[in-house]
Amino acid sequence: MVVKKKIKLAKKNVKDGGVSLDDAFADDEDVNYAQSKLKKKKGLSEDELDGELDGIEEKYESVQQGTYTMSASKPISQLKRGDKIDIDGVIYDIDAHYVLINHESTKEMAIEIFNSKNEKDYQLRYFDDQVATTIEFYELQEIMYIKKPFSKISW
Repeated sequence: MVVKKKIKLAKKNVKDGGVSLDDAFADDEDVNYAQSKLKKKKGLSEDELDGELDGIEEKYESVQQGTYTMSASKPISQLKRGDKIDIDGVIYDIDAHYVLINHESTKEMAIEIFNSKNEKDYQLRYFDDQVATTIEFYELQEIMYIKKPFSKISW
């Protein structure tokens, strides 16, 4: 005949919550606790971020547009999605053409363009009443459009 012994396991009381580490290791003198985790450094504060952005803007605002040649097969206002623009020998596809800012007497326009070879986004900006003197070319870098000089543009 086989006799089964019942082993009574000590059950923790939920209300008890267990023993603190100090009480559990009270008799041990050589207990080494793990080091605290390093705190993650938060990103830049708003002031630091503003200062850094101002520095970047100053650096790229100094980019001056030299003289350029422009040849148009139709008015710039008629350019639409799917049309092509050639800037310094590189062909760009137009994604969108819209009013960027509507000033009282004029409209600041933007043409979103895309280079399918390097898969980068660009933008042409101009004022609708002064296209020849106000057109600017920008490249999207991370989250900001950065002004780039060009010498020849055609569509």
